[in-house]
Amino acid sequence: MNHFELFDLPVALDIDLVALKNNFLKLQQQYHPDKAVDKEQALIQSSDINQAYKTLSNVDSRAAYMLALKKQDHHLDQSIHDFEFLQSALEIREQLDEASTPSELDLLKNEVNQWIDGLIREFKIDYNDEDWSEARDTVRKLRFFQRVLNDIDKAEDQLLDEDSFDLDDDF
Repeated sequence: MNHFELFDLPVALDIDLVALKNNFLKLQQQYHPDKAVDKEQALIQSSDINQAYKTLSNVDSRAAYMLALKKQDHHLDQSIHDFEFLQSALEIREQLDEASTPSELDLLKNEVNQWIDGLIREFKIDYNDEDWSEARDTVRKLRFFQRVLNDIDKAEDQLLDEDSFDLDDDF
């Protein structure tokens, strides 16, 4: 059974994330080790359910998994060779390094999400056309932007932590 079947979802890049979470919670409850007779087997099943949920929760790993189902996921760890993309990626990283306010981070997040939306459209076309080389390249780019989004979230958290700390606070 593949991850999509496990959560009773179609094999697609666009999935119902609410249904994914609801099915995940039901499965976790069903296979919880504390409720099982065979605790070791339940622990394995619970771990598999967690991994499947993690994979399908993010668009980049979901796309990579779709390629894996078609046995087209080889060389996903290779670097990106698209020079224009690499230039844009460098600019976005520089913007992140220079961002010092929540509004700057929010603007950057919006820009990254626009990139991701475009890459999602590209992946769907490449996947449907069985253009596996391009689909793999798109997954690499999606992974890059997912890491950027994670770094933006970290930067936002750091700004919030800095804003909440004041030397004049009473200890």
